[in-house]
Amino acid sequence: MVLEKTAELHKIQPQTEVSVVLVDDEYIHSLNREYRGRDCSTDVLSFALAEGEEPDIIDGPEEELLGDIIISLDATIRQAEEFGHSVERELAYLTVHGMLHLLGYDHEQEADRQDMRAAEEEVLKALHLVRDTNYL
Repeated sequence: MVLEKTAELHKIQPQTEVSVVLVDDEYIHSLNREYRGRDCSTDVLSFALAEGEEPDIIDGPEEELLGDIIISLDATIRQAEEFGHSVERELAYLTVHGMLHLLGYDHEQEADRQDMRAAEEEVLKALHLVRDTNYL
């Protein structure tokens, strides 16, 4: 539902494929260290396949493989409690966040962070998963 709404709002073709993997803090920590050089746990990682890492398959399937989203369930539960909302809402947020990274969004610069936050909230609002503004 969350990925479908994100795809709909960003006009992504229906044959586009995204995988979502739910892991624990230890596993995402190892991925973060190996692929990003950061020796710490995180809540979500995205690995885009559209960045030229995968070879083109001639006469292959028509699906577009957008990439992988890896989410720590440990972090999801912790952050839901911290922000005072449901685990489902936090999982939806992290899924949207990861999907937007696959679509090229970033949050290193303040302007980019604001754009990404607006895109996240657009999807969550469309799904009636609004954030408790007391925690912003």
